[in-house]
Amino acid sequence: MSRTTFRLILLVSCAHALVHVFELALPSVEQMIGAEFHVGTRETGLLGTVWRIPFGVGAVLTGWLVDRYGSKRLLLIYLAGCAATCVLAGLSRSFNMVFLAMLMMGSFASIYHPAGLALISHETTPETRGAALGWHGIFGSMGIAGAPFLAGIVFSSGEVTWREYYLGLSLPGLALMLVLAWRLKETRTATSTSDTTQPIAQVHEVDRGDTRRYAILLTTGVLSGFIYAAFMHFLPRYLDDAGFSFANVSSEGMRNRLAALVLSCGIVGQSVAGRLARPGRLEWGLTFVLLANVPLLLWMSFATGAMRVAATCVLALVHFMNQPFYNSLIAQYVTARRRSLGYGFSNMVCFSIGGLGPTFAGYAPTDEWTYGGLAVVAGIGGCVALLLATTRNSE
Repeated sequence: MSRTTFRLILLVSCAHALVHVFELALPSVEQMIGAEFHVGTRETGLLGTVWRIPFGVGAVLTGWLVDRYGSKRLLLIYLAGCAATCVLAGLSRSFNMVFLAMLMMGSFASIYHPAGLALISHETTPETRGAALGWHGIFGSMGIAGAPFLAGIVFSSGEVTWREYYLGLSLPGLALMLVLAWRLKETRTATSTSDTTQPIAQVHEVDRGDTRRYAILLTTGVLSGFIYAAFMHFLPRYLDDAGFSFANVSSEGMRNRLAALVLSCGIVGQSVAGRLARPGRLEWGLTFVLLANVPLLLWMSFATGAMRVAATCVLALVHFMNQPFYNSLIAQYVTARRRSLGYGFSNMVCFSIGGLGPTFAGYAPTDEWTYGGLAVVAGIGGCVALLLATTRNSE
C-alpha cells in the first residue's frame, strides 16, 4: 500500500470515527433524555430506532449518488448535515423535536458508509483491502469507544446538560468538513464505462459479481446489525447496574466511562480481523465471529456486578471483528462498477432492519429475554455464514 493511499485511508477513516460519535451520542444521553421528558425505555428505544432506520434506508440512495458524483461531495454533505442536526438537537424543547432531530441526523449520517467504503475499495487491491478496511474499522472503533469516553468526561461533573453536549458535537463535524474539502483527493470521481478510467488498484482485480452470495451475505449483515443496535443503545444502562462508583464522578459519567472501556476492546478486535481478512478465508472468518457471539450474549443475560463489564468487554472484542470480513466480502461479491450501490444497499438493510434492535431491547421484560434473544439471532447468523463458507469451494 502506497503512502498516498494510506494517507487517504486515514483521512476517510477520521470521518468514519466521527459518524460513530454522532451515532453513540444518543445512547450516552438516552437516560438523561428519558428523565427530562418522563419517558421509559420503550420510548427511548424507539428514539434509537428512529435514528437508525434512516441511517440504513438513506444509504442505498447515497450509493447511487456516489456512483454518479463521487465520494468527496457526499462526505462533505454528511459532515455539514450532522453538524447542523446536532445544533437542532441541542435547541430542542420537546420530545417530538428530539425525534425530528434524530431522524434528520440519521439521514445525514447514512451518507458516510457507502461513500467512505466505496472510496476505500476503489483505491485498494484485494491483497491490501483487508488491511485498509482493518484501519478503517479501527478508527470506527475509536469513534465508538471515544463517544462514551467523551461523554464520561463531559458529564462527570454533573453540570453539563445533554443539549450542551450535542451543541459541542457540531464543532468537530464542521472542522473535519473543512479538512476534507482541502485535503481529500479521490482518483475515481464518478462511474465510467471506460476501462481506462479505472484506478490502478483495480487493474489486476478479477471483477465478477455474485448476486446470490451477496444476498446471503446481507442476511448475516441484518442479523449482526440487529445485535449491534440493541447492544449499543442500552450499553450504558446495562453497565449502570455493575455497581461501580467513584467520588466526584456522577452516575452519568461513570456509566459512560465504563462503556468506553468496553468499546475500546472493539479496537483490538478490528485490528486482529484486519490482519486475518485475506482472500480465501473471509467466509470462515465471518462464520467464526458470529458463532462466537452466542456464548458471550448468553453470559451477558445472567451476568451481575463486575461480571457485566467483563462479559461486555469480551463481546465487544469479538463482535467488532466481523466488519473487515463482511466489507471485504461485499467487495468480492459486487462488481467495481456497482460497489458504491452494493455498500449502500447493504447499509440500508443492515441498519434499517437491524435498527429495530433497540425497540426489541426496550420492550423485552428482562436482561435474560434481551440477551438470550440476541444469542439466538447470532446463532442464526452464524449458520447463514456457514452456508457461504461451505459452498465457496464448490462454485
